Order: sequence, then structure tokens, then C-alpha cells
Amino acid sequence: MKQGFDNEKYLAEQSEEIRRRAGKYGRLYLEFGGKLMNDFHAARCLPGYHPNVKLRLLQTLKDQAEVILCIYSGDIERKKMRADFGISYADDAMKLIDDLTALGLLVRGVVITRYEGQTAAKQFRSKLEGRGVKVYYHYKTQGYPSDIDTVVSDEGYGKNDYIPAERPIVVVTAPGPGSGKFATCLSQIYHEYKNGKLAGYSKFESFPVWNMPLHHPLNVAYEAATVDLNDKNMIDPYHLAAYGQTTVNYNRDVDAYPLLKTIWEKMTGGECPYKSPTDMGVNRIGFGIVDDAVVQEASKQEVIRRYMRYQCLYAEGATDLDSLNRAKMLMDSLGLKTEDRLVALAARGAAESARQQGKGKEGGRIVSAAAIQLKSGEIVTGRNSDELHACSAVILNAIKKLAGIPDRLPLLAPSILQSVAHMKHDILKGGYTSLNLDEALIALAISATTNPAAQLAMEKLTELATCEVHMTHLVTPGDEAGLRRLACRYTSDPYYASTQLFNGQQ
Repeated sequence: MKQGFDNEKYLAEQSEEIRRRAGKYGRLYLEFGGKLMNDFHAARCLPGYHPNVKLRLLQTLKDQAEVILCIYSGDIERKKMRADFGISYADDAMKLIDDLTALGLLVRGVVITRYEGQTAAKQFRSKLEGRGVKVYYHYKTQGYPSDIDTVVSDEGYGKNDYIPAERPIVVVTAPGPGSGKFATCLSQIYHEYKNGKLAGYSKFESFPVWNMPLHHPLNVAYEAATVDLNDKNMIDPYHLAAYGQTTVNYNRDVDAYPLLKTIWEKMTGGECPYKSPTDMGVNRIGFGIVDDAVVQEASKQEVIRRYMRYQCLYAEGATDLDSLNRAKMLMDSLGLKTEDRLVALAARGAAESARQQGKGKEGGRIVSAAAIQLKSGEIVTGRNSDELHACSAVILNAIKKLAGIPDRLPLLAPSILQSVAHMKHDILKGGYTSLNLDEALIALAISATTNPAAQLAMEKLTELATCEVHMTHLVTPGDEAGLRRLACRYTSDPYYASTQLFNGQQ
């Protein structure tokens, strides 16, 4: 697997720029765009990028920096989920606090933004405060965005709780977008200036990449990742006017810039230090790219993955047709189709082959298949059966291949399969007896205690991390949990694995 990104080069560039900006103010509020931790989108688009490289950067600044974590009250109320982990934003916020604290970084507190008295937000605050975490409320900003006099007043930003920061760099982050980071920074700066302190603002950016072409696949992949937010990449008109230089930004930052400029000048009585949204950003990620061809191909694959995800969300009623069409439009803009994803082609071929062999619908279950591309480039397939989900079959076939174990040798002891089938069907009265991936991994671990081949194969599971997987059916919760544990990059076609409307099989 070729590398397209150099973490060390990026770290040197980014940390130097942050220190330069921090040196201009008594305190710099640094909004982190995107994911602070586990930025798997960047890792997928930039082969070689470490998902936690931003944390490494913060660790080099940990004696100068502290962290404020924002979470939108509405996301708490509706239990918004982080798709790559399958946990809620509220749970992810707590995970972030644990992880940052374990790395020696100071978390100053949590801000619940746009608070309107929601019961779930109150409960979340009580839970955190019961564990010793300080929690603050920020409210919907009165007068925003048109009445600047009210925004920059005690009825606007002044109404929000002030978080008593102490260090020169304050990192403002969140579990996901739309969490109120920008407003939190401005509110803090307002309070700082009221107290006679000099404070500044910058935005730690990853995407879009300002010094790459507007329609570069890496920038298109960012749009595909934010379809639900309706983000659009665009040429920064303010930067072009100020410097005669074409740079790329996105609509929310371009829309917010005039407001930031006006608010800044209202708060400080001085000229805004930034002439454009691009100026606001600290984004040196483009300088870490060492092989553009590798990055382009990886980004194209991400655009396809995102489209496939929206196909599935639409089939499940979890997104609207506009979002699906926009994801398709982005894929079309790069001349891509789902068949350009090799594992999708292989999985569909395996399913069709099974159908031609007379393996049609069996007891309401539709024959489906899965494929995985190993790091060597080899593709392995598997199909569902009475014993295994297609996802379970393909993972077991893959580790057999990696361990050099012949196909004819079973990894799961027949006695274990029979016992599980008896429990699921006869005792728990389930409709199906086949093992999903999470169950199959447990069965593998049990088999490994008496079967040396299973033990050898189990040791190969770590080699599946970041491998591409595709299923010809919507992923079940049990398969999804297993794929997450293995850190596979998975997609599926938007079809159900059963003709039954309700299926208790997980």
C-alpha cells in the first residue's frame, strides 16, 4: 500500500504556524475543524496520515495549551451518532475527555451550546459534574447574525458562561461539526476583552485544502463527507480580492467571515487581523502530501464509499433524497461509478455466481456475498449460509488465506456451531441460526483453545485493519460491530439480507 502523506513534515509545518500565531496574543483560541482524535476520513484520503497526528501535535504544546470541548444541546437531545464508532456524540465527548486526560492534556471544561433547557442536556451536565468535569452553558446568541450591537453585548455573547482559561493556547474542539465551536471562541474573546485581556482567534483546518485545486479529488471527498451539512467548496472571494491569489475554502467559513470581521472590530475597536477566511485557517496539510497520485486515488475511493453509505441510509429511511442525489453528483463529477470499488465488483460477482448455482432465497433469507481486499491486493470472497453471515465467512476465509490454512480445514468447531444454533433457534427462539461477525469472532476465540489452526488464523486478524470490505446487503448490527473491532473500511449495497420486514437477527 503506497504512502501519499508524510506525518513528520506536516507536524513541523503545522506546529510552527500555531506557535507563530499564538505569539501575537496573550491568548489564542484555536478552533479545531474536523476530528481532533481518530480522524479516519483524513487517514482514508491521505494514505500514510495517522488518525491521531493532531494529538501528537498537541502533546508538543501541552504545557502551553488547554482544551474546551463543545457539544450542541440538540445533538444530546436527539442522541446524534458518530457513524465511524457507532456511539452518540455525548458518549464520544466523554471518550474524548478520557483520552485527552490520559495523554496529559488539560481539559478545562465542557460547553453545552445553544442550550434551551433540554432535559437530556441537564442530565448530561449532571453526569459530567458528578465525575468532576466542569460544565458551562452557552445560549442561542440574541441578535445573531444581523444585530451586531446586541450580539456584542451582555445580552449576546455576554449572556454565556465564561470558561476561565489560563494557558496561552486554548483548543476548542467537539465530537463533530455544528457543535458551536466558532461561537464559543467569539464568546470567550468577548469576555476576555471585557476583562482587558488581548485574545485572538484562528482555526485549525484540515479540509478543504486551500492550496489545492477546487475540484481536486481530496477536496471533493471533503464535500462528500459533509453532504448532510450541505457544505460546498468554493473559491475564497475575499482572499482573491485582497491578494490576487486563488484559494479554496468552504461556504460556511466564507459566509461567516464578514460577520467575524465586523464582530472583531466591534469587540476590539481595532482592525481585523485577517483579510480572508483563508487567512483565519491554520492548514498546512497540503505540504504533507508527498505523492499526489496516491492521494487522488484514495480520495476517489472515499467519494465512492460516501455515496454507498448514503444509498444505504436512504434505503433505511435515515436520510433524504437530496442528500443522496448530492452524493451521486459528487461521484459523477469525478467520473466514478460503484464498480470502480474493486471489492464491490468482487462481492457482486460472488453473489451472482451463487445464484447461478441455484442458491436463491432460502427460508426468507436472500443469498448474499462479501469481499475483502487484503493488503497484498488479493481479493477474498465469502457468502452466507445456515452457519455464517457472508461477512463472517469472508473474514474467516481471509485469515485462512493469511495463515496459509487450506480451505477444507474448518476454523470453527462443529460442536460450537451446533451449540450456538441450538441456543439461538431452540432456546432463544430466533429466526436464524447463522453467526454474525461479532458472534463468529467469539466462536473463533473459543475454537482456538483446542484447534491450533484456529489459533494461528486468529493471530492474523490484526492484519485486516484498514482493509476494504464490501457486502451485497445492508450491514447488520452484529456484522458492523465486528468490522469496527477489526478496523476494516466497509461498504454495502442498499439491499436487505432478508425478505422479512422485521428481523431480530443481529
